[in-house]
Amino acid sequence: MKLVTFRTADRCTHAGVIRDERILVLNYPTLLELLQDADGLTQAWKALSHGSEKEVMLNEVVLLSPLPEPPAIRDFYAFEQHVKTARGNRGLDMIPEWYEIPIFYFSNTSEVYGNDQQVPDPAGSRAVDFELEVACVIGREGKDIAVEAAASYIAGYTIMNDWSARDFQLQEMKLNLGPSKGKDFATSLGPWLVTPDELAMYRHGQGAMVSSGNASSERYDMTMLARINGKEVSRGNFNQIYYSFPQMIAWASRNARLRPGDILGSGTVGTGCILELGTEVHPWLQREDVVELEVEGIGVLRNRIV
Repeated sequence: MKLVTFRTADRCTHAGVIRDERILVLNYPTLLELLQDADGLTQAWKALSHGSEKEVMLNEVVLLSPLPEPPAIRDFYAFEQHVKTARGNRGLDMIPEWYEIPIFYFSNTSEVYGNDQQVPDPAGSRAVDFELEVACVIGREGKDIAVEAAASYIAGYTIMNDWSARDFQLQEMKLNLGPSKGKDFATSLGPWLVTPDELAMYRHGQGAMVSSGNASSERYDMTMLARINGKEVSRGNFNQIYYSFPQMIAWASRNARLRPGDILGSGTVGTGCILELGTEVHPWLQREDVVELEVEGIGVLRNRIV
């Protein structure tokens, strides 16, 4: 099931479920309210099975971020290749502690963009970058969640672009606090929320070992790629993730309450940003550049910088 938040010509927002080229309109203003209702996903399944009183064509509405104002965004650092390469490019060794905990930072929930929405070029930055990620969305409240139970808290998955101003980020992280302003100006999510059943064909290794580690994890064999102005610059696979989403959920919920609509980003897949690729592969992003992130089984998230 693919769930969306969309806006109609009269500027009203609705949650909906996609069937073919149509959206079955649900009785919620956004997916956040749907997830906050314990019966919300059941209502979406019923609409998909039996139809809805109101339908609109997909090409007649504006897709917003599935969660336009999520309660929280935690972005992790879960791909070993990205961490190693990005540090190596700066002459730094791998941090041993990275293998001990799935580290994350909190991002800005007020600057969230959906598919085909224009992303503002951050004033003062000359090193704007994309980051190719998958995000999971929490479907029910929980605290101190056991890793064995964590998958049942996932409502679905979406693509995430963790836009970055690398010059801001480099300056602030010298102070050993951050990233903050370097990540503050935009996060893109979309094009929709895909429920876990849609990705079952890509799942493998229930209980298999994660790359380079000894913790059990389920992984998804999904190609991830990025294009800038139509040219492919990055290609990876979600199965290379070191920490699984259940492991991230267990860590994030330790001593803290996760709520419906909370976003957990995977961090950047290997080769999934200019910082890692190097500016000899592609220069920092400029106004009018179009960035497309594609994840097999989920879709394409596209944004233009303005």
